[in-house]
Amino acid sequence: MQYHLDGFRPGDPAVQPAQAPAGEGAAPGRVDVLIVGCGPAGLTLAAQLAQFGDISTRIVERKDGPLEKGQADGVSCRSMEMFEAFGFAHKVRREAYWVNQTVFWTPDPADRSRIARAGRVQDVEDGLSEMPHVILNQARIHDMYLEVMRNGPRRLVPDYGVEVVSISRDDAGLPGYPVSVTLKHATGEAETVAARYVVGCDGARSTVRKAIGRELRGDSANQLWGVMDILAVTDFPDIRFKTVMQSADHGTVLIIPREGGHLVRIYIEQDKLAPGERASDRAITAEQLIAKAQRVFHPFRLDVKDVVWWSAYQIGQRLTDKFDDVPAGAEAHFVPRIFIAGDACHTHSPKAGQGMNVSMGDAFNLGWKLKAVLRGEAAPELLHSYSAERHAVAQDLIEFDRHWAQAIRKTGGAEADDMPPVQRQFIRQGRYTAGVAVTYAPSVLTGPGTWQGLAPGFGIGARFHSAPVLRLADAKEVHLGHTVRADGRWRVFAFAPSGDPTAPGSAVPRLCAALGDAASPLRRYCAAGADIDALIDLRAVLPVGLGAVNVTDLPPLLLPAKGRFGLQDYEKAFCPLPEPGRDIYEMRGIDRAAGCLVVVRPDQHVGHVLPFDAVEALSAYFAGILRRPD
Repeated sequence: MQYHLDGFRPGDPAVQPAQAPAGEGAAPGRVDVLIVGCGPAGLTLAAQLAQFGDISTRIVERKDGPLEKGQADGVSCRSMEMFEAFGFAHKVRREAYWVNQTVFWTPDPADRSRIARAGRVQDVEDGLSEMPHVILNQARIHDMYLEVMRNGPRRLVPDYGVEVVSISRDDAGLPGYPVSVTLKHATGEAETVAARYVVGCDGARSTVRKAIGRELRGDSANQLWGVMDILAVTDFPDIRFKTVMQSADHGTVLIIPREGGHLVRIYIEQDKLAPGERASDRAITAEQLIAKAQRVFHPFRLDVKDVVWWSAYQIGQRLTDKFDDVPAGAEAHFVPRIFIAGDACHTHSPKAGQGMNVSMGDAFNLGWKLKAVLRGEAAPELLHSYSAERHAVAQDLIEFDRHWAQAIRKTGGAEADDMPPVQRQFIRQGRYTAGVAVTYAPSVLTGPGTWQGLAPGFGIGARFHSAPVLRLADAKEVHLGHTVRADGRWRVFAFAPSGDPTAPGSAVPRLCAALGDAASPLRRYCAAGADIDALIDLRAVLPVGLGAVNVTDLPPLLLPAKGRFGLQDYEKAFCPLPEPGRDIYEMRGIDRAAGCLVVVRPDQHVGHVLPFDAVEALSAYFAGILRRPD
C-alpha cells in the first residue's frame, strides 16, 4: 500500500482524501451514475465509482437499512482476488470459514435407510489461485464494501428507504442526462433525478429491467428447497466440512459450515412444485425443514438449538437476452444508458455458490468502463462490451447450474470406481466453481492469440493469474497480481528477456525509451499534469537475482517521479523468486529468452500478450479502446 505521496497524512491510510463530498459535482437533481439496489452487484459498482471524486454517484435501496443476515455466503477464489483489489481480502480471510475439502455422503449399500461417507475431494486444486474458497455472510461482505465507499474520495453512502417508481430515456431531452428516474422515499416524498447512466442491481423482480423491456426467460422454477442458518448439536462427523448428503428416500441436504466455528447453513431438498405453484403456496415452516433434515441425517442426530435465519425458495435457471437498453441490431447508432446486473439479469440455484460471485463480476466489469467513458478516456461505444462479455458469462453459469442441480439430486449410476456422480461433477467443474474459468472472447478489449505462446500461463481474456515475485527495491515477496488495484487503471507487465536489464542498448532500456516517447500510449492518453502511470501503469519483472541490479540503475520510466514533490516510485520493478517451482517465468510458461508484454485490463483480465519490443502493436491495441484527453 502506497501513501504519503503528496505529503504526510496521519491516521488510517485506507481513508483517502476527500475529493468531493457526496452530492456535489453536479447540478441539483442530476447525477452521473444512479445505482439501484444495495446487493453485491450494486455495492461492488458503488465501491468502484467511489474512488473517483469527479464522478457523481448515487446508490438507492428500497429497504430501510443494510443487510444483517441470510442470503448468499459462498466467496470464490476469483472474488477473493477481486477483494484484494478493493483492499479487504485480508479481512475476509481472517473472518471466514475456509473450504478445504468437500465430503460426499450417499445411501449405505448395506442399509439404504442410512447414509455413509462415499468420498472426499480437495475443494480447490493446487495452484489455481493464491486465494482460498471461503464462506462468509453476505452482510459482512456488504459491510466491507460500505467501508470502502465511505473511505473513498467520493465519501459515498447509500440512500435507504428509496425505491424506483419509473424510468424513462429521452436522448433529445436534458443534454447529457437522458435518463429520468422518479424515486419514492419511505416518507412518501417523490423525487425526480436526471442521470447520465442508470444501473439496475435490484434483484430478480427488477424494476429497472422491466423499464427497459427485458424479461427473464428459462426453465420453470418447479423444485422447492429450504435453507437454514442454525446453531446445532450433532454427532455427524463432517458437520464442519462442506458436505453433500444424498439419502435414498428423503432427498438431499447440503451442509455449508459458516464463519465463527459454530454456525452452519443447511440446504434441504423439498418436493417438486406443481405447474404454476409458488414456494409461498406450501406454507413451509422452519420446523418442517428441521424434521426433513433430521431424516436425511439418519442415523446421526441433529439437535437444532437456534434458527438464525431460514427461507424456502424455488430453483430456476433464467436469463435475459441483453444487459442494457440497446435494441437488438441498433448498436451502431444507439449507445447504452441503462444497464442491469446480478439477479436482475440472471437467476439460478444458490447451492453452487456462484450467484453473488457472478453478480460482483458483472459490476467489476462495468465499473471501470463507466469511469473511462465519464472521464473522457474512452468513447461511449465501449459500454456495448459490458452486455456482450457478461451475457456470455451468465449463459455459461446457467448451463453449469443446470448440470450441477441435476447431479446434486442423482444418487445412482456410480462408475467403476464407485465415485458418486455428484463428486465426479464437482471435480469436473472445479475451475468454474473457483470462479477462474471466465474467459472473454476476442474483441477490441481482448486481443487475438497471435503471441499467446510467449506466456501460455496468462490466457488472453482470462483473469491475470497472479504469482509471487520479489520487489527489487526492498526484497519484499509480493504477489504480482496484487498490484492490480480497483482504481480503473490499465497495467502493462513487461517480462524482460534474459540478459543485463540495465546494459545500454539492451531490451529494457530500449522498451522504456520507446514507451517514454510522446507518441507512446503511456504519454498519448495521459492527461496534462497527471503522473505518467495515471491511466497505464508499467511494471517490469527482471529475470535476474535480487542483488544483480540496483533500483537506481533502472530507466526513469521504472523509477518515475510522481506527485507534487516529484517523489520516486520504488515499486515498479520485481525479480523472480529463486526457489524451484516459484519462479514466475516457469510458473506461467514465459519465454525467458524472448520475454513478453502482458496487458491487464482494469478488471484484472488479460487484454493482450505481445512481444517485448512490440510497442507499435501495443499502441494499436490501446488506440482501439482509449482516446486522447481533451
